[in-house]
Amino acid sequence: MQEHITYFNTLLHTAFAYYLGSSYEITEIIPPKSNRLSMLWEEGQTVSPEEQIVILLALMPHISPETLDLFFIQHKELDRHYTEFGGWKGTSHGGFLPTGQTAAFLLTVLAKISENGKLKGESLQQQENSLSPFNSPLPILNLFGKEHWFYKKNILRLEGQGEGEPFLSGKLVVSDEILAKVHGQEYEPEYNSNFPAKKITTLLEWDDLVLPYNLREELDDIICWIEHQQEIREKWGLNKIVKQGYRCLLYGQPGTGKTLTATLLGKQNNMDVYRVDLSMIVSKYIGETEKNLAKIFDKAEHQNWILFFDEADALFGQRTDTQSSNDRHANQEVAYLLQRIEDFPGIVILATNLKENIDEAFFRRFQSSLYFPIPDERLRYKLWRNMLPKEWLPEDSESFIRHAASYKLSGGSMVNAIQNCAIKLHGKNSPVLTEEILKQALLREQQKEGKVISDER
Repeated sequence: MQEHITYFNTLLHTAFAYYLGSSYEITEIIPPKSNRLSMLWEEGQTVSPEEQIVILLALMPHISPETLDLFFIQHKELDRHYTEFGGWKGTSHGGFLPTGQTAAFLLTVLAKISENGKLKGESLQQQENSLSPFNSPLPILNLFGKEHWFYKKNILRLEGQGEGEPFLSGKLVVSDEILAKVHGQEYEPEYNSNFPAKKITTLLEWDDLVLPYNLREELDDIICWIEHQQEIREKWGLNKIVKQGYRCLLYGQPGTGKTLTATLLGKQNNMDVYRVDLSMIVSKYIGETEKNLAKIFDKAEHQNWILFFDEADALFGQRTDTQSSNDRHANQEVAYLLQRIEDFPGIVILATNLKENIDEAFFRRFQSSLYFPIPDERLRYKLWRNMLPKEWLPEDSESFIRHAASYKLSGGSMVNAIQNCAIKLHGKNSPVLTEEILKQALLREQQKEGKVISDER
């Protein structure tokens, strides 16, 4: 990026010399030949010189903060900084941080230099018809509007304007994704209050997920949509009525494979899966839940992610009659969710133990609703065979594996039982699983659910 830093530094010094009335010769400033900056946006995107300058201005605090020290020049008559330079003070950063006003000032002065390329040593402030950053704000405002590709592609934005303050006083913030690209890193958001979601992965494959045949068919339909949605929408003109994205509800008892299914969908399609932490989303304060949700959807909107809401009934639950302010507040949250989910262009998966707990208004928004049952005895036998390490099994293991499969357990409970067996076998010279060890592990899992083992055989 050094070539771009040098180019921007030359632009900035030229603009200051012109604006402050320094004697200088305007020379041709040649943009960098390197296309390093083009990696920050999609191939085929048309980028104007003004847009490139704004991107470089937003990047400077991160790649060359000293370049912006020129903006610390004090106004001699007023003994304070120039209002037209904009800027804001960070919590820890000691350098100059640009705002929309900074971008407006720089672009306006550079435009004036271009118009009056033969002027020498004349201050813009001394000209009778001087052009301030606010004389023609509309083109500059357009750069930071929601219709501009800066916003749509999550390149940069203005944020943090105080109530009643000018729009261009907002901080010029470059997205974390762009910063990751600049530093040659893969973008992965940090789990915190601003992004309360964790990336989940798995070492397992589809063959490890034992499900009924009809459920696998429905999952194949989801995979088909993820892989070919653009082609499907355009092929028959369906993009007029069928929106982008996909919304799916997975429901069934704990441990039946809902989370693993979401993770495998992402793994197969090279999509990161983020499980939303609802404990950090839901707030008792009016409006806070919506703000927290907005952070998630805004961050994910431009990414190839799957958003996974586990135990979703905590947030997507049944609406109530509006008899109190709390009821109205809860209903507003659900209405907001409905809108954001319907407008979200990516994949949203909700998981719940009880389908009845989900507000009915969501079902119209779901393209599919998949039930994950407790596996039947045939599937349980297959799961035991897949999961039990072969070195544990004696030659006569068939009978007690079939015996274990007769107990009605979810896949998650079976994993817990295997872990308990592993603890019992650890340290033994020849770890051989016995019927007694397996039975004790099964008993423990049954007792968790308040069941007697003999009742489930």
